[in-house]
Amino acid sequence: MDLDDLRAVAGIRSIDQVISAYRAGLFPMGLGDGGAEPIGWWSPRRRGVLRSGELTVSRSLRRSVRRFDWAIDTCFRSVVEACAGSDREGAWITPELIDLYAGLHAAGHAHSVEVFERGRLVGGLYGVAFGSVFAGESMFHRRPDASKVALVRLVEVLDAVESDTPWLIDTQWQTSHLARLGVSEIGAFEYLAALDRARRGDHSQAFLIQ
Repeated sequence: MDLDDLRAVAGIRSIDQVISAYRAGLFPMGLGDGGAEPIGWWSPRRRGVLRSGELTVSRSLRRSVRRFDWAIDTCFRSVVEACAGSDREGAWITPELIDLYAGLHAAGHAHSVEVFERGRLVGGLYGVAFGSVFAGESMFHRRPDASKVALVRLVEVLDAVESDTPWLIDTQWQTSHLARLGVSEIGAFEYLAALDRARRGDHSQAFLIQ
């Protein structure tokens, strides 16, 4: 986390405020220890994105995809709480943010992909969806490849929507782990142009029919 990527410091007032921020390319993350307040609103100068057709699925990951069960939005809060685990390096998801995203989920704006092994939640991801954008917030795994499987399934859900607008998954920052999956890093102006196109699309309807 680079303070040069910080755009504003302001409290969270409403769901509408948060959605408007996401549509403008901003996302909230606390500046204090462990993500505590004050809340910073971030927009990285170098943005991590996964674009339609760019997901890289290795042979071993294909085997893992077949091994795990999965679902959409069946245990959203459990996924967020798993992502918030205090034992995770760089943990930043506070109880207040868990409540925020649970509220966004209840309002139909935030969604999760869950991965199961013999009925047990072993991986997943969550984020905010609007237009043809999925703004990924975090992912977790308790079994090898489980979080990657969640991403593969998310891409399948988005690919199933017939649309003239390509979808865009915003990963905020790129990591070496995400780069191996096809996530690229683009500059702020290129990102805002891609965001402007994608937010006019309709891939978010995919979560309404699951």
